[in-house]
Amino acid sequence: MRQIVLDTETTGLEYKLGHRIVEIAAVEISNRQLTGNHFHRYLNPERESDEGALQVHGLTRAFLQDKPKFREIARDFLDFVYEAELIIHNAPFDVGFLNHELGLEKMSTLDTYCAQITDTLKLAKDLHPGKRNNLDALCERYKIDNSKRTLHGALLDAELLAEVYLAMTRGQESLMMDLDSTNPIGSQIDYGVDSLSLRVISASVEELERHECQLEQIDRESDNRCIWKKMEC
Repeated sequence: MRQIVLDTETTGLEYKLGHRIVEIAAVEISNRQLTGNHFHRYLNPERESDEGALQVHGLTRAFLQDKPKFREIARDFLDFVYEAELIIHNAPFDVGFLNHELGLEKMSTLDTYCAQITDTLKLAKDLHPGKRNNLDALCERYKIDNSKRTLHGALLDAELLAEVYLAMTRGQESLMMDLDSTNPIGSQIDYGVDSLSLRVISASVEELERHECQLEQIDRESDNRCIWKKMEC
């Protein structure tokens, strides 16, 4: 499944009060690697931004005046995210605005075009309960350089969030085993290896030390959730 990390900037906090999207960005992840493929547009919201929002993103109405309106880029955007998993920080906010924009064009809601929507804020709160989990705090926690983030920008924030997401989920991929359904779990299975001459190669002291350092790093980044260290206890 393709993964698309998405972020928006808006004229204010409430789409129900008529606020609109002024910037939208989406970056692609494939096989846990950033591909360099992205979708990025500035948009003419056809209204002023609230002063608070303007201080956050700095996108003035004068700058946005000649930019396309959402309806002009809607189809290209939906083609880019089609059937992908969307990864969004505080997803209800961005999804609410996107659904509002789609609704104005009589189009279906975002979830009908993508495979699923993952909220990294919820994921971060589950991993780090009681701690600050905004994007800046997560960048600091996972040692991701966000020094260029003087103002909020959808493309930069999406790229940073992609790195945060990969760091948060490192080592959490599911390992699937093909079990023989005719053998109950816990039963012994004879694989006929008695006649094989197997060479046993033990890890060197250096390799064991490097292994332990790797486990320590995983344990720190997962907030003491490294399953391999627990198995060693």
